[in-house]
Amino acid sequence: MSVTRGLGGADARAGRAAARLCAAASLFLAVAGCRGRPSEETAAPATHNDVPVAINSESPFQYPADLWDQGVEGEVRLRLYVDSLGHVRPDSTRVVASSGTPALDSAAVRGASLLMFAPAHKDGRPVAVAFYQPVVFRRRADRSGAGTP
Repeated sequence: MSVTRGLGGADARAGRAAARLCAAASLFLAVAGCRGRPSEETAAPATHNDVPVAINSESPFQYPADLWDQGVEGEVRLRLYVDSLGHVRPDSTRVVASSGTPALDSAAVRGASLLMFAPAHKDGRPVAVAFYQPVVFRRRADRSGAGTP
């Protein structure tokens, strides 16, 4: 973890750490509430949730501390494959749109492997599906007042 030294000392470090945790929590809320788009190869009508829904109680995404301190932000778009039990298949996770910052892309991929989902359904039965999932790393609050890392 990179920590800026000097101004503020331990209090400033604690404040930045708390801000990163709050931002990570709000990121998860944004991701958990996002209903990604099914990829063309798996898109089909469904009777209810046609994409998996994230059910983690806490965000698995870690905003890299040095990038947080530098104010680096970005959005990564991942392609995830979730099986009919709601498990992410990490070997199939791909970055389809980079943030332009390799460390943010890597953090998104690492976090995605820890996501847990309620599976997608088709005709009332759980099914495996591939879909696109945005992961947004933002330091400041958006218009709704929820900050997203």
